[in-house]
Amino acid sequence: MTLTAQLRVTRGTFDLDLGLTIGPGEVVALLGPNGAGKSTALRALAGLLPLTNGRIALAESTWDGPDAFVPAEERPIGVVFQDYLLFAHMSALENVAFGLRARGTHKAEARTIAREWLGRVGLDGHAHVKPRSLSGGQAQRVALARALATGPSLLLLDEPLAALDAATRLQVRAELGRHLADYAGHTLLVTHDPLDAMVLADRLVILENGRAVQEGPPAEVARRPRTDYVAQLVGLNFYRGTATGTTVELDGGGRLTIAEPARGAVHIAFPPNAVSLYSAQPSGSPRNVWPVTVAGIEQHAHTTRVRLDGAPAVLADVTTATVADLRLRPGDRLWAAVKATETHTYPV
Repeated sequence: MTLTAQLRVTRGTFDLDLGLTIGPGEVVALLGPNGAGKSTALRALAGLLPLTNGRIALAESTWDGPDAFVPAEERPIGVVFQDYLLFAHMSALENVAFGLRARGTHKAEARTIAREWLGRVGLDGHAHVKPRSLSGGQAQRVALARALATGPSLLLLDEPLAALDAATRLQVRAELGRHLADYAGHTLLVTHDPLDAMVLADRLVILENGRAVQEGPPAEVARRPRTDYVAQLVGLNFYRGTATGTTVELDGGGRLTIAEPARGAVHIAFPPNAVSLYSAQPSGSPRNVWPVTVAGIEQHAHTTRVRLDGAPAVLADVTTATVADLRLRPGDRLWAAVKATETHTYPV
């Protein structure tokens, strides 16, 4: 049973027009910048926002369409919100049992099922603890257990790791991945974090201005970005241009030499760590070499990211030793170099 949705929603001046399919056992991640329509899509699937047009259906059951609308409380869905929205006056056990009780399950049975789910997420010793006494990671696991306890057909995850600190996030992401691997239903993960999406999802859908601009397996999207936003998301230098043989004239000015001949409109991508910087024009093996000016310097984990103006502008990741050797400062004039074999070219 595949979930199929044509989400068309108009809210003021904003229009969402998104086609979406999710197979059983599949995790689809919806990524996009603020205002792209991610939350609107999630609310429409949850039944919190009726469609202006379109259809949402699971197998033969229509949840929203021209002649049908199933309200949120009657849809077989589970939701984990960004802030978890646990009931502060209820224990962890009561929070997990709440959805079951709301669907008519007897109190004793609901508590038995809730206790089993707390055990599954490693919180069997926290049944009577209230949310204010839980850590961020524990609260996230209670929210996940509450969402899954009702046996939903669709699991909606709204930035489920955003409220966690970096150390907790790493552990909880791994735990969430294991639970999603065991879940046989349909999962939509809404996030702005590319790492969460790459680790947890089977397929990515990139949303910009209410439209899907790219979708595919994480590895494919990461290797072949189609927009500036996607390139920034996966951390690549990205250009458009026109290829003639092994030379590409870039739309924004400048040219690059590529390893394999191509013709027509192309994208070119390469990672910042493929860029070398020199104080004087280098010589040697054939490569792309052009003058640049340091526009900014930022620390990125164990490397330093240098933003460089030029034709083309480029990002370079260099070691701290390189920063010291070149005595890099904004405004410095340097030479950037990228080997043709480090570039990846593909049709527009």
